[in-house]
Amino acid sequence: MMRFSSVVQASAAVAATRSRTAKTAVLRELLATAADEVGLVVAWLSGEIPQGRLGIGWRTVRGIDVAPIPDEESLLTVSEVDDTFTRLATTSGAGSVAARAELLGNLFGRATADEQNFLLRLLTGELRQGALAGVMVEAIIAVSEQPAPLVRRAHMLTGSLSETATSAIDGGRAVLEGIGLQVGRAVSPMLATPAEDLDSALASLGPDLVVDHKLDGARIQVHRDGDEVAVFTRTLNDVTARVPDLVAAVRELPLRSVILDGETLTLFDDGRPRPFQETMSRFGSMVEEDPGVDSGPRLLRPFFFDCLHLDGEDLIDRPLVERLDALDSFAPHLRITSVRNPTPEQARHTLEAALAAGHEGVMVKSLSGPYAAGRRGKAWQKVKPVHTLDLVVLGAEWGSGRRTGYLSNIHLGARDPDGGPPVMVGKTFKGLTDKLLQWQTEEFPKHEDHRDSWTVYLRPEIVVEIELDGVQRSSRYPGGVALRFARVLRYRPDKTADLADTIDAVRGLLR
Repeated sequence: MMRFSSVVQASAAVAATRSRTAKTAVLRELLATAADEVGLVVAWLSGEIPQGRLGIGWRTVRGIDVAPIPDEESLLTVSEVDDTFTRLATTSGAGSVAARAELLGNLFGRATADEQNFLLRLLTGELRQGALAGVMVEAIIAVSEQPAPLVRRAHMLTGSLSETATSAIDGGRAVLEGIGLQVGRAVSPMLATPAEDLDSALASLGPDLVVDHKLDGARIQVHRDGDEVAVFTRTLNDVTARVPDLVAAVRELPLRSVILDGETLTLFDDGRPRPFQETMSRFGSMVEEDPGVDSGPRLLRPFFFDCLHLDGEDLIDRPLVERLDALDSFAPHLRITSVRNPTPEQARHTLEAALAAGHEGVMVKSLSGPYAAGRRGKAWQKVKPVHTLDLVVLGAEWGSGRRTGYLSNIHLGARDPDGGPPVMVGKTFKGLTDKLLQWQTEEFPKHEDHRDSWTVYLRPEIVVEIELDGVQRSSRYPGGVALRFARVLRYRPDKTADLADTIDAVRGLLR
C-alpha cells in the first residue's frame, strides 16, 4: 500500500526541475512501486480526480484551517485519500455540506504541511507540477517495458493517462493491442503545424494533398451510435445538451455509427461567418460580448473534414484519402469546402476564396497520412495571411492614463513542451478594446496566483490568440526570443493551456 507522501514528494521533485529526463526518471521510480494504485497516482499527478466532481467549492477548500501533523508522523495512504474522495462525491442530501466539510477537515488533519498543500492544489485545480502528458507517457513506457508506439496509441485512443498506465503496466501488450476506438468516447484531436506560406506547405506535402478552407469556428468531434449522438469540444468536454442543432444534423445521416471531426460556426444570411464570440457563446464559454452583435441564439452549422469510424469499422489508421471518401459517401453536403490534388494556381485560388468568404485561411493536408490523434505533425499545415500564436496569459499590469484602474498590458507565455511552466516571450497592450479592458479587469482576478503593486500574476489557464509580425532573438526573456509588434486578436475559451503553442513553435518563426 503506497504512502501518500511518496506521491507528494514525487510531485515536488518534478516541479523542481525543467529537465524532461529528470522528470521522467522521478515518475518512472514512483510508478514502478505503485502496484494496483498506479491509475490513481497517474491521475493525481496529472491534476485529475477520478471521482470527478466532489461537491466542494474553492471557498470550502481554501477555508480549511487545520494544523498539519509533523512530517515524521505521516501515515496517510493513497487508498485512504481515494476513499475520502469517494465519500465526498457520494455524500448528498440534507446536511451534506457539513458532512463534506467534516470529511475534508479530518483528511487535512491527518496530513503534513506538504501533503495539505498538495491536496489543496489538487482539489482546487491548481496542481501544476509539469507532469504533462508527454512526460507521463514516457514514464509509463519505461515502467511497463511495452513498445512505445502501442502505449502512445493507447493514450491517443482512450484520452486517459490513468487508463493507459493501468493497461500498459497491469495488462501488458495484449491489453494495449486490444484498445481501439470506442464510439461515445472522445479522442484527442489531430493538430496542425503553422506553415511559412502556401508555397512551402504545397512543396512539403505535395503532390497528393487536399486543401481545406480553415474556418473561424469551434472544433467539434461528433459521435453517433444508433440514435445516440454526443458532441465534444477541442478539449473533449461533452457539450451535447447545448447543441441540439448539431445533434439533429448528424442524426439524419444515413448510417449506424460514426465518429466525425470538424468545425462548427454560425453564419450570416449571405453565408459569411458570424463573429467567433457568437459561436463560442453556444458552448457556455467565457467570451467577451461584442456590443455591435445580436447575441440571440443562432443555428450552428457543422462542417466536417474527417471521418475516424464508420458503421463498425475504425478508419483512424487509414490514409486521409480513404477517410475522405468515406465522409463523402454519406455527408457530402456537410463537407468543408476543399479541393483535392490542386495545381498551385488552384490552391492559391482556394486560399483567396477562403479569405474572401471571411475565413482564416486554408489547411493543407497530406492524403496519405493516418489520423495522428493528439499530435501536431507536419501532415497537416495551416496557412494564414498573418502570423498568429495561441499563448498563455501569465499576468497583466495596471494601466495608466485613460487605462488607469484597468488591467492592461498582458504578459504572454509559450508552452514548455517538457512540462515546465510557460516560457515568457513578450508583453502587449495593443488590440485591447475598452470592452476587453473591462473584461480583463473583471476576469483576471478569478485566476490570480499572486500580485504586487504593479502586476496581477495569473495561474496559466487563459489562452489568447496573438497576431504578430514575427519574432526576434532576445536576451530579455528566458526563451531567448521576443514577439515583434504583437497585438491581441481574441481570447480562446475553446483552448486550455496545454493546447497553447510551444516555445519551439515560437522559435520556429525566427527568420
